[in-house]
Amino acid sequence: MKLKYCLIFLTIVAVMTDTMLLPFYPQFFSSAFDMHSNEHVGFYIAACCFTVMLAFPLWATLAKHVNELHLWATTQIIAGCLGLYCYYTTSLVEFWIASQLMLAFKSSLLLIYPFIMRLEEKDKQLSIAGLFSVLVHFGGIGGALLGGIVLQGFNPKDMFLIMPASDAFQVMVCIYLIIKMKVPFKAQFPIEPINIEPNTNSGNKDFLVKLGLISLVFYFSAHLISPFFTIYWQTVSSWDSALLSAIVYAIPAGVALACLAWGHFKPSKHSNVKIINQALLIGFLGLLLQGSQETWLVILGRCLFGYALYQVTVRLDLILFNVSRPEHYASDYSKMHIYQNIGIITASFAIGFITEHLSPSQPFFMAMAGFVLTAILFSWAFKGAANSKKEVNETLTQPQANS
Repeated sequence: MKLKYCLIFLTIVAVMTDTMLLPFYPQFFSSAFDMHSNEHVGFYIAACCFTVMLAFPLWATLAKHVNELHLWATTQIIAGCLGLYCYYTTSLVEFWIASQLMLAFKSSLLLIYPFIMRLEEKDKQLSIAGLFSVLVHFGGIGGALLGGIVLQGFNPKDMFLIMPASDAFQVMVCIYLIIKMKVPFKAQFPIEPINIEPNTNSGNKDFLVKLGLISLVFYFSAHLISPFFTIYWQTVSSWDSALLSAIVYAIPAGVALACLAWGHFKPSKHSNVKIINQALLIGFLGLLLQGSQETWLVILGRCLFGYALYQVTVRLDLILFNVSRPEHYASDYSKMHIYQNIGIITASFAIGFITEHLSPSQPFFMAMAGFVLTAILFSWAFKGAANSKKEVNETLTQPQANS
């Protein structure tokens, strides 16, 4: 089996098992630790994002000296042991410490994305960016459904037995690849890299900062509605089912999968700029419908929101990799990941307060304002960038065949 496909499969497994709790943190803390505070859930999610934000750049730096496969095999062994500790502990403080350490080691798997991008030619990178966006969403579908099943019939803490089992599987895959491909411990590309002409804009720090700020605002807006969506859905629907809540929560993931399939058979002829602007408008409408508190409108809004989420995240990633060099992919992506996580962390802090003190539909309307601000920043920042840099202009406006 090719290295790329093995790593893609690893990504699916990791995302699916690591996102099981994401829709159900309020229920988990209530059941496992008798903690019923929405603000506490918001603080915990923010801490998770902060941990990953700090740890990922360290792994990207270490990957310059240690081959990623050896790195993943080691980090996942440690993560698995910490996951077991989370299962057995009855102390909320100890759970916080162990789970954050576990996430720090799990974050090394984020290197899979830039690692695979290095293997691809420029004209195929949009397909890979789209594929990874779908993998994250598709893994979210499996994770949400798996979490719903566990929550429906088992102890919520049993999720911390499934996670270490997944980590053990990932370790075995990495060891298999290391032995089969005779991968050295020191950082060295395991296969001959494709000859890609470097882009002269990789050092354009101003451009990356602008892209990062746009990503920050977009990720803040998109994640405002995530942590308590299952609770919101249960208040507006007449069905009291954790599994059904997980299915509705995962609708954007299914839409992302449909977008990838549609783009494969019917490539878009529009520019990246036009697609992002259109997607932000559609996402704005999707958020409005979700805040309506009408069951069928919420479902329709989830579909529109999923389309917007897929298009914007994929196109922003594509822009990043088009202005970076292959040897800088990991470090540049880790920097962009910091901006994204600052947005998610801020959203996590904000959502805890909002749901505690404001109406249940308020997060949707705040997210709508964030989408408007994202569109304004995108039009302002990259119009100037495009006028000053010909290559950047091409990156932003040239239609992509595989979108």
